[in-house]
Amino acid sequence: MSEEFEGLVAVVTGGASGIGRAVAEELAARGARVAVLDLKDTEFVCDVTDDASVRAAVAAVAERYGRIDVLVNNAGIGAQGTVADNDDAEWLRVFDLNVVGIARVTRAALPHLRTSPHAAIVNTCSIAATAGLPQRALYSASKGAVLALTRAMAADHLREGIRVNCVNPGTVDTPWVGRLLDAAPDPEAERAALCARQPHGRLVTAQEVAHAVAYLASPRAGSTAGVELAVDGGMSGLRLRPVSS
Repeated sequence: MSEEFEGLVAVVTGGASGIGRAVAEELAARGARVAVLDLKDTEFVCDVTDDASVRAAVAAVAERYGRIDVLVNNAGIGAQGTVADNDDAEWLRVFDLNVVGIARVTRAALPHLRTSPHAAIVNTCSIAATAGLPQRALYSASKGAVLALTRAMAADHLREGIRVNCVNPGTVDTPWVGRLLDAAPDPEAERAALCARQPHGRLVTAQEVAHAVAYLASPRAGSTAGVELAVDGGMSGLRLRPVSS
């Protein structure tokens, strides 16, 4: 397995914690040289909402490693509430990071990806893009845009030798979800509810998402393009009967 990405350079945005950190560790374990882009706790400091910051970080990676083969657009933020619960500024902030951030980083990385023999982009999307979840209007809208953007990017760049796909996690046991649970009136009940809405009955692990990202990014997945890979315990497609008492 350590030879799967041998000689390839991967960039992971939002890679200092949560899903991004798991992805960075997984790609490194499979032989990639990994550059983590994040706001802090990393060599390549990058704010995906600032074009100059993005271009400087991507240029620094290319200068350090001489190439970029894999881009994992993972940086993102969550949002709670109905369509009425967030003001215009918050809608713009979330879309700027979750959607336009992908465009900024990809735009900067494209010249390097075009020269790679195994170029791949993987966007972190969400089950929220394909299932109506309560109290997630803004977040769902942003991730729906990520899904549409993924398909459009795949169509635009496949003939340039760049595969584009996305991964759709369910509720993942990350620091962000942990903060939501801590803020709930009854954290244990909220955790049980989040676990129960996934058919396999638990939260998804960051490592499970990382395995899916690694598959989509791998040179071995050369015929996989323009797809969304659900890692959600069956939430998107299964309708299990209630457990009999």
